[in-house]
Amino acid sequence: MSEASWQVTLDMPREKAWDILKNFSLAHNYVPGIIKTEIVSDNKEGVGASRLVYQSKTKTLQETITDWNEGEGFRIRLHKGEKDSPFKNAYFVYKLEDVGNDQTRLSTTMGYTPPMGAFGVMIDNLFLNKIITGVIHNVAVSMKHYYETGKATQPADLKKLKAALKAKG
Repeated sequence: MSEASWQVTLDMPREKAWDILKNFSLAHNYVPGIIKTEIVSDNKEGVGASRLVYQSKTKTLQETITDWNEGEGFRIRLHKGEKDSPFKNAYFVYKLEDVGNDQTRLSTTMGYTPPMGAFGVMIDNLFLNKIITGVIHNVAVSMKHYYETGKATQPADLKKLKAALKAKG
């Protein structure tokens, strides 16, 4: 099992960040490459809530909440129906923590089992995990932008946003 993580500090209290995070229909505003989010379960939050995220008009990935910690975060399973996708045992975790001064640490983590056994693990160690970490970094930066401004992140914004965060230290 591999993991890729990134953290950012949100300039808002955890309660306000949670109000945005728990809205399971907003992913297209902060996940690069997602153009639409559709809730496909009766429940809109909590364990069992499920959504389709659209990477194009016809290409989707299903995400279902498997663990819910009220006010703190949740874990989602990435899948296509009953099948794993895009990796075996793939999941994503969003976690919020108070850091004081009306700021919140947002942690974004993707876990997965690389395909193709030992060869897949080697590929993951050589470069795949670095690529996935970059994607998770982009998600965290995009979430910070969306949470603090209310504006969806555009692909052209990412480079500027990452540079601004780096300059802040």
